[in-house]
Amino acid sequence: MFRAFYPDERIDSTYLINFAKLYQEGYRGIIFDIDNTLVEHGKDADERAKQLFEHLKKLGFSSCLLSNNKRERVLRFNKEIQTNYIYDAHKPARRNYKKAMELMNTNLANTIFIGDQLFTDVWGAKRLGMRNILVAPIDKKEEIQIVFKRYLEKIVLYFYEKQR
Repeated sequence: MFRAFYPDERIDSTYLINFAKLYQEGYRGIIFDIDNTLVEHGKDADERAKQLFEHLKKLGFSSCLLSNNKRERVLRFNKEIQTNYIYDAHKPARRNYKKAMELMNTNLANTIFIGDQLFTDVWGAKRLGMRNILVAPIDKKEEIQIVFKRYLEKIVLYFYEKQR
């Protein structure tokens, strides 16, 4: 019933992902959500995020930020990261997941998506057939529309964990 929303993998934090292993597995492109995936909602890139993107570049990854936020928010976060980006992405629509792969010169077989929301991030990737990782939100304090979605996510994740 809820399988369309099940993540391929679930990890507590973006910063716990073994990116070297993903590279060894053949992945070359990583698409990231920003808010609550890389930093707290609305925050600029912190040292941890900057170091992550430096590490990814050294490993040989291409990356792209895929955000439903407005241009100003994405540019502010990306100021010191300097990676590909798409703002106002309309996730879970597939179009900008495809555009992100074009920007990175990758394809479905070697691209992975990382985000904190089931009904936008994960579902969009799954609709395209893209491997995805759901991470726990960094901050529990969120906008009201996201709070409502989190209640629904809990139901889906209950069944996800039960079937594992």
